Amino acid sequence: MSDQSIRELLRTKYRVEDGKKFLITDYNADDTAGLSLSPKEAKKVLKKRIKRLSYLQELLFANGHSALLVALQGMDTSGKDGTIKHVTSGINPQGITITSFKQPGPVELMHDYLWRIHMAVPSRGKITIFNRSHYEEVLVTKVHPSILANQKLPLRVLNNKNFWSDRYEDIRNFEKYIYRQGIGIVKCFLNISKEEQRKRLLARLENKEKQWKFSPNDPKERQFWEEYQGAYQEVIVQTAAPNAPWFVIPANNKWFARLVVAEIMIDELEKLHIPEPKPSQEVLESLNSLKAELGGKFSNNKVGKKIKKNKKIGKDKKIKNLNKSKE
Repeated sequence: MSDQSIRELLRTKYRVEDGKKFLITDYNADDTAGLSLSPKEAKKVLKKRIKRLSYLQELLFANGHSALLVALQGMDTSGKDGTIKHVTSGINPQGITITSFKQPGPVELMHDYLWRIHMAVPSRGKITIFNRSHYEEVLVTKVHPSILANQKLPLRVLNNKNFWSDRYEDIRNFEKYIYRQGIGIVKCFLNISKEEQRKRLLARLENKEKQWKFSPNDPKERQFWEEYQGAYQEVIVQTAAPNAPWFVIPANNKWFARLVVAEIMIDELEKLHIPEPKPSQEVLESLNSLKAELGGKFSNNKVGKKIKKNKKIGKDKKIKNLNKSKE
């Protein structure tokens, strides 16, 4: 399989645009799309693709018309932090923003649940990655509905029998709205198995440098694994759309998940067909005089070669005149 075929496969294999037939159990967390790479090989491939991503991000920034929002979701230890770290490692930090959404605080609870999300939507020319997102409000709150009691919601809202379907509709409409404003959106679910999560939690406990990431609540949340899987199933069914697709990314192999996320971002930016930035007409018309003023070299243009030739002729004349005076 060619490199181009592999890229196309990674961009489409895990994409969900219509949730009607979606089943989360159809997606294997161990899948690597037939790729078998050593850690060293995977790192090399990712580095190469990040160069492409960096180039496209610079075009996006220079053009200043579009933006890209990437929402990362996943169970604890699914690799959200690591994916962000590795995929953004070669991108100009001026053109990218990382926003992590924890539990809403006092100020955020005084607003609607999409308020803080909308505040973090990328400005034109930028990429924003959400580490968790607005989907926490139809995932965690659905698994633990008691959380809603502390969100200052009026009873007419809490007691509405269509509460969850209304929230899905809110999210669909919100994503349609930002898409219509020129902001692309992709949602990535980093899909790991329950056994892989157990191994990673144990690894955190055994690694002093990662123990700070461990929460005593982590083992308790594992008891709700099936409930969370059911919540993700419903979320993707309800909110997958052509303008805001989900990608159910196998994440048991970290290198593979990172490569897929990078490829998805590259694909979304390439679809924008952003032209390379061009200098203003004023600069173009004054290019040679500006170069001359700055002492630049003109080896790659006719005018520059002519100037260099004239300088050489002038120098030769000076030498000739000097020789005549000596005679």
